[in-house]
Amino acid sequence: MQELHDAPLAPLTTFRLGGPATRLVTATTDDEVIAAVRAADDTGTPLLIIGGGSNLVIGDKGFDGTALRIATRGFALDGTTLTLAAGENWSDAVARTVEAGLAGVECLAGIPGSAGATPIQNVGAYGQEVSATITEVVAYDRRLGEIVTIPSAECGFSYRHSRFKQHPDRFVVLRVRFALEDAGGLSAPLKYAETARALGVEAGDRVPAAVARETVLALRAGKGMVLDPEDHDTWSAGSFFTNPILTEAEHAVFLRRVQDRLGPDVAPPAFPAGDGLVKTSAAWLIDRAGFTKGYGKGPARISTKHTLALTNRGTATTEDLLALAREVRDGVHAAFGVTLVNEPVTVGVSL
Repeated sequence: MQELHDAPLAPLTTFRLGGPATRLVTATTDDEVIAAVRAADDTGTPLLIIGGGSNLVIGDKGFDGTALRIATRGFALDGTTLTLAAGENWSDAVARTVEAGLAGVECLAGIPGSAGATPIQNVGAYGQEVSATITEVVAYDRRLGEIVTIPSAECGFSYRHSRFKQHPDRFVVLRVRFALEDAGGLSAPLKYAETARALGVEAGDRVPAAVARETVLALRAGKGMVLDPEDHDTWSAGSFFTNPILTEAEHAVFLRRVQDRLGPDVAPPAFPAGDGLVKTSAAWLIDRAGFTKGYGKGPARISTKHTLALTNRGTATTEDLLALAREVRDGVHAAFGVTLVNEPVTVGVSL
């Protein structure tokens, strides 16, 4: 187990932002992870868990405590059952499942970060969410002081949310198990219209899983959503804001605001979200509120490829990023009465 003091955290995040941690521990086994967590809990030391760093906004002052970087490794296929150690690179794991001819996560290709983070955020893209294939999560329960296995039905999955995200100081994910599908090398039925259009098929069709993965990677790359150290559009946390979910009453008010601002013939995106709820597009809101691709004059700007990504152009500070995020959030609210919520986890700062 490696230990460093006054250790820079910015290089461990995709934003490349944030100050140092008082202490940085890198754990390569579950036992090391648990030992580091217990040591922090026993001494009352603040603890920050870091996986791939793709969903973190760390304050410029850094983190006064122990940052635990989970670097465990483990990829195991037993038939169609996949078990991943928390520290496994997610995008690499997706590629390996496709190479094995299995379906279920191929449209989640190119998403940066570690496998252990996927159930926390209920990671999803292009018509797939990990909650559809996760069967159980093995975690260290800091409250009970023991390893627990939590079946999918008890994970509290919803849109970009879970029991683990709701109780961030309780569970440390160690391993995640998935039930994939052997469809003879074909993908799961395509659910996302953009993916189907790019492939020249209909929603609900299957295509070779490798082709689906390659198509998603190309779509993501076109939006600056595949990591590239030479491309500042990828110095981000991907989508910075989640798509708003509105009640029917809130949606009606929203539609009136849209008509007043943009005219009676403009119809914003709307998708059923269950139980009388409607989901709309954060990207649409941002763009229509006047925050277009490339917006900003400072070192933190909206991506030139996608309005949902806020980016570090190379010299930004976390405060630069937050100032932009607040400007966008407040501008959208002023225009449409909808409050955007940040998707990345903030450490030592807030919007």
